Amino acid sequence: MEDWLEAGLAYAHRWMDYQLAKHQQPGCQFAVATANGECFERSYGVADIASGEALTDDHRFRVASHSKTFTAVAIMKLREAGKLNLDTAVGTYVDDLDAAVAETTLGQLLSHTSGLMRDGRRAGHWQRTAAFFDAEALGAELAEPLVIDANTRFKYSNIAFGLLGLVIESVTGEPYADWVMREVVLPSGLERTVPDVGDPAGQPLASGHSARMPFGHKAIDGAQSTHALAAATGFVSTAGDLARFFASLDPEAERSVLTPASRREMVRRQWHVPHRSVPRSYGLGTMTSTWQDLTLIGHAGAFPGFISRSAFVPDWKIAVSVVSNAIDGPAEEWLEGIVSILAKFHEEGAPKPAVEGWAGRWWTVWSPIDLVPMGGKVAVSAVGAAQPFRDASELEITDGTSGRIALANGFANHGEPVRRTFDEEGNQQRLYLGGSEWVTDPNELAIFDTPAVA
Repeated sequence: MEDWLEAGLAYAHRWMDYQLAKHQQPGCQFAVATANGECFERSYGVADIASGEALTDDHRFRVASHSKTFTAVAIMKLREAGKLNLDTAVGTYVDDLDAAVAETTLGQLLSHTSGLMRDGRRAGHWQRTAAFFDAEALGAELAEPLVIDANTRFKYSNIAFGLLGLVIESVTGEPYADWVMREVVLPSGLERTVPDVGDPAGQPLASGHSARMPFGHKAIDGAQSTHALAAATGFVSTAGDLARFFASLDPEAERSVLTPASRREMVRRQWHVPHRSVPRSYGLGTMTSTWQDLTLIGHAGAFPGFISRSAFVPDWKIAVSVVSNAIDGPAEEWLEGIVSILAKFHEEGAPKPAVEGWAGRWWTVWSPIDLVPMGGKVAVSAVGAAQPFRDASELEITDGTSGRIALANGFANHGEPVRRTFDEEGNQQRLYLGGSEWVTDPNELAIFDTPAVA
């Protein structure tokens, strides 16, 4: 890995560890994969809040709508083989559809512009009050008319991707899971990914959990089959595998199960997502957003007990994935936070020797900060923030114990001195930013045990 990326990941690891505690989440994995196959993986918290089992990189998660990207890759692979065409009506491949449904094209299904219902007439499977649709139940939904005319707006549909699973079965003559596993998952080098539950390798599945409010995190068994909706939401994977997979979808990646032309078509912005405060667009099984001036291309996933988000960053030739095992896991926020950390290191570079020794976490009663060396300076990270380097102060270091605040918000301590002290063993003991005193051990904060100074 490049030096800036390695240094950025080292700090992202510390930030994520704190974020898990701040948000009181059961567990989380995050991973970053490069175009040449290197992968950084870290896991935090527990796989099951009831047992306290530690979460590992091998624990698998329900990654839900990430399944749509795998399904889109499968369709594009069949297209490359000349076995189907994106402009062909789906009724060519699947029988017993409503007449208007039968006229929708594969491209419309892939881009969520078919006009099909999102989840069907009854969607109790998302509340765990009913099983996911089997082939018969999905067929009954597909015999219903469209909700809106096709090709009129972006309208997300799990039913549409369930129908694409039926297309794959029709064209290949095999069960969806078998064909996709052999032709997409294994050739992508993914060893901890399956299209639905029931992995014969016996790798552990993390427990899902409810939201913390209003009744505390409660375990949710994530082992139910998604049956005929596996193509929309069935996949089981890890952050590491997802990062590797999405890195391979970069049109410039050297290794992929698809040609560069197919990848370009998948990630091309085809439809704007309407009625959304944060702009987002959709391609074919991929969604595109922007963080500052960086493009993020990937997908998100929500399953009872699990939230996940993955994206590749074309400018850096890397992919990032965050998976959490609670319904209220802020996977989107964490992914963008990781990207913001890496962006700061990409701008400043890995720390130079003169500032390396200034790294550390410091506490007051207000909130902790991290001193984070990068390039020739030290940035002050608001470790509890969603984007810890936004408006960050910067320290100019004079020597091992002193410096000055070279840049700060106008309400902060711009231009004031910086000093730190050490104990007899050479451990950092006190930090002074202007007139504020910080300690390395929060247990030293005596505000709760002493009366106010009169």
